[in-house]
Amino acid sequence: MTENTGGMETNVAIEVADLCKLVPNGETSLSILHEISFTVASGEALAIVGASGSGKSTLLGLMAGLDLPSSGSVSIAGANLTNLDEDQRAALRGRFMGFVFQSFQLLPALNALENVMLPLELVGADNARATAEAMLRRVGLSERLGHYPKHLSGGEQQRVALARAFSVKPQILLADEPTGNLDAATGAQVIDLMFGMNQEFGTTLVLVTHDESLAARCGRTLRLAAGGLVSLR
Repeated sequence: MTENTGGMETNVAIEVADLCKLVPNGETSLSILHEISFTVASGEALAIVGASGSGKSTLLGLMAGLDLPSSGSVSIAGANLTNLDEDQRAALRGRFMGFVFQSFQLLPALNALENVMLPLELVGADNARATAEAMLRRVGLSERLGHYPKHLSGGEQQRVALARAFSVKPQILLADEPTGNLDAATGAQVIDLMFGMNQEFGTTLVLVTHDESLAARCGRTLRLAAGGLVSLR
């Protein structure tokens, strides 16, 4: 692996090594994840599957640097997240990552255009408005620019979230149950759009899902059970 923290020069986008996460549980500790190791190649699509409570979302949060492991490490583009402070991890997320969540995570006080512009403005992008408008056109929402989240359907909100995630052309997209709050038909449309944009931009995709058919669309599937890695193929 070629390390270069100044840019995504490496063939390995994400490296997880001996990752463990413990949380206090009275006088003892509860093991949420234990000894998880794998790599994700640049441009790869990896599904993380497992029963509820298996540690899927915890793993995704550690990969994003939103939480820190009890032991082990996560490296993004060669940068070990445990060696970075909170501000440095946030800067790395803003530079390399996009996120799509089950609950959309749109800011209710901002309209669709403003929600998509926000990450562009945070990284100091030129022409944030024009880029955001183009991304919303790309997801079929050119007529909804001024609409606030409460006036959008669930499918429309998730399409705004996709536009926001891809607006900064992230090297890595982390998606946590992106169709969990959508009906089957709307969810299928959103997933087709996500995979289409992912291929178009050459993004590395890590997708947490309980849907085996959705996982099958990814190149590899990592399966968790009781916080342990049981298969990766």
